[in-house]
Amino acid sequence: MSLLTTVAGLRAAQAGVAQPLTTVRHAHIDDHPLVLIPLTLAGEACAPLAAMLGTDRDRPVLLTVPQPRDRTLRFRFAEELADLLLPRIEECRAESETYEAGRPKEERERYTRAPQILVPNPGGIEFVRLLGRSTRLRRTDGPHAVAPTVPLLGNWLTWFADRTDFPGSGLLLAMTRLLTDHWATGQSPTENAHLPSLMAWIDPPPGRTGAEAALLAEDPGTHPPAGPTTDPVFDRTLHELTTARDAAPDDRARAAVDLLIADELRSQLAPTWELMWRGVDLLRALPAAGRVPDRRAVDRTVFTHYATYLEEDGRPRARRDHAASAARRLSHLEDSAARYETERAFDDPLVMARYELTGEAFTGTVIDRDPDRMIENGRSRLFRPGLTLRVDTRPLLAPGTAVRCAGRDGLKAEILDRREVPGAGWEIELRLTGGLGRVRKPPAPEGVIPDLGEELCWTTLGGYMTPAPLPAEEETPWTHGGPPQPYEPTPDDAEESWG
Repeated sequence: MSLLTTVAGLRAAQAGVAQPLTTVRHAHIDDHPLVLIPLTLAGEACAPLAAMLGTDRDRPVLLTVPQPRDRTLRFRFAEELADLLLPRIEECRAESETYEAGRPKEERERYTRAPQILVPNPGGIEFVRLLGRSTRLRRTDGPHAVAPTVPLLGNWLTWFADRTDFPGSGLLLAMTRLLTDHWATGQSPTENAHLPSLMAWIDPPPGRTGAEAALLAEDPGTHPPAGPTTDPVFDRTLHELTTARDAAPDDRARAAVDLLIADELRSQLAPTWELMWRGVDLLRALPAAGRVPDRRAVDRTVFTHYATYLEEDGRPRARRDHAASAARRLSHLEDSAARYETERAFDDPLVMARYELTGEAFTGTVIDRDPDRMIENGRSRLFRPGLTLRVDTRPLLAPGTAVRCAGRDGLKAEILDRREVPGAGWEIELRLTGGLGRVRKPPAPEGVIPDLGEELCWTTLGGYMTPAPLPAEEETPWTHGGPPQPYEPTPDDAEESWG
């Protein structure tokens, strides 16, 4: 938690309403996201009890498992979920576009859309991960065979859960994380994991403060937990109903109990369904950050790659990553994290302010410029214009530090000097080193070099380097496990339990 987030939380507690942490929305919200609210049986890692899902706010679909301990009913639930989710994925594959990528540039194809799943909290993401792990290795023939759509569903759920580890991905998102990325409340991070109380702080009802509304929202009778865990009081009701179902004398009596169980489960999920769509409305009200479309393009690209892989190969992901795959994944995760934090700061002055507080950025006004400066570099001369900025606070970055301009993509500089001006703040002298285009000597075209009076933010962010390419899997050296053998599920894999 940054200092700015802490201050915003204190202001929220004082004002009685959540305070904004950003000026723009840093996540893509699809026009028709699939909202998924799962419930699991208490005491079980991933025994599905119910799920409410859909893309239409007014027409949610309820899936129930009247007896979660019944293996047949659990896989019937997975089959019903597949019948709803897989067509949604196929819809996103209807149209494609051509784009250029790689070095040298080459034309490639990707889909114009990618699916998006919204769950209430990180527990919902873990449910997706466990359900994918429990279904992707199932066999479609022999003993305990499942419908062909079940392992396909497992492959997709595993992929969705895997993409949540990459910062900036918009394929599977938790609403509580989305909201706390954009607003600070007057309660603890643990309390923010409770969607009803979090929404109460951000959007309290008229006449109540966020604290008062959050206190009322903690009543499970009014606002049941947002899943996947259930309320202990409801667990007693559920136990009585499932016991009555097991004791039913015939199918007709059992079906009547199933209807009662479905009604009870609907009452637990309906309030969260409304909260999820209120959260979508709040996020849509924020303008999207400038780099959100670029990150969504990455989502569409990886979605295209995985859909193509399932068509051409189709083998499920192994239970454990090979050494080379794990190294490649770690490299991509580190690169994604660095890029995401930089993009957020460059898109949003409130996010950049956090780095100004830590001394990793400063904002100054151009008070002098040397647009024709040339410097000696051995036998040649380099075009290196100079700028002098005035800042209000003492800069923490030392001379020799390389910085980038947040307001002008690609403009780079080196700090030459910093000096205090009594009664007038500080002056920082910069030498531009990049972002000048193909200009090799003065004069530079108008607008290339910042003008007098222009206010600019400079930061050390963005200094990441693209990781060195790893060898192809078939060329993996023996020190890293050797070339991985094609993964084929074994009978032991297929016997993986729901837990």
